[in-house]
Amino acid sequence: MPELRKDPITGRWVIISTDRGKRPNDFLRESVFPKAPQSCPFCPGNEVKTPPEILTYGRNGTGPNTPGWNIRVVPNRFPALGIEGELDREGEGLFDKMNGIGAHEVVIETPQHQTTLAQLPQRAIEDVLWAYRDRMLDLKNDKRFRYVLIFKNHGESAGASVEHPHSQLIALPIVPRRVREEVDNCWHYYDEKERCIFCDIIRQERDTGERVIGENDHFITLAPYAPRFPFEMWLLPKVHGSAYENNQSSMYSALANMMKDTLMRMDAVLDRPPYNFMIHTSPNGEEVNDHYHWHIEIIPKLTKVAGFEWGTGFYINPTPPEESARFLREAQIEEPVKK
Repeated sequence: MPELRKDPITGRWVIISTDRGKRPNDFLRESVFPKAPQSCPFCPGNEVKTPPEILTYGRNGTGPNTPGWNIRVVPNRFPALGIEGELDREGEGLFDKMNGIGAHEVVIETPQHQTTLAQLPQRAIEDVLWAYRDRMLDLKNDKRFRYVLIFKNHGESAGASVEHPHSQLIALPIVPRRVREEVDNCWHYYDEKERCIFCDIIRQERDTGERVIGENDHFITLAPYAPRFPFEMWLLPKVHGSAYENNQSSMYSALANMMKDTLMRMDAVLDRPPYNFMIHTSPNGEEVNDHYHWHIEIIPKLTKVAGFEWGTGFYINPTPPEESARFLREAQIEEPVKK
């Protein structure tokens, strides 16, 4: 019997179409296996093919924009928004507009073209997470920006135009509507109950265990109760924290461990699928609060959004989250090395 489930965070309804119930091998997809590089702009030796670097880790004795780095952050060569200029907000009758001001950067996660994020050593993943933090903190100094989004598109069908492992950062002069709705709904819950809704979800899910995928001392990965997509996952800190960039230094090692564990489980169960992940954090100027809980949403690219979803805002998910969590939880993977 199909179910309608309501996401307690956003109020969005989804259809869990149990009559269409799909196991991992029922999805038609292309596994992501990066090919040998051919004139890849992100590979060492091709630094001149990108704009000048903003941040590097690991360079020892070599000059800027040369090989010898472990992580490299550069402006996007084809940015969605431009860094120079003023917003110049104005109205045209009932319409509003402003200049397309923002920052658009690429985080090149490793010099190794054919190594995915899941395959990197835990310490290398930790460095990627530190790079996210460093760039977020720097861009927050620009008072034009209201929100900084970190996201990753892995695989062509997930939106990646370059195979080399990378993620992206876009700083925006407005808070995205989806983020604002999420933050505001969390505030309404807190205003009524004086508790964070994400903290309540974590407590309940740990009690039942049926949608828990994995956890360590500081982080937990869950299949959400009302997922939009099959095998959707949320990675959350167990202790309340409202902003990603405000994590204690000791937390990034545990986060890298949980990220590697989660991505390896996904690769094992779904045969290295294309995927997207996004870091949801509090807007600039609202970083310290008791109602919002930062988290990472990981979405394998297994289904397509079509007319019903666009027309209603409802999503049809053919795999119950309890089933997807079980498959992922029971995946046979090599245990990440804890450092």
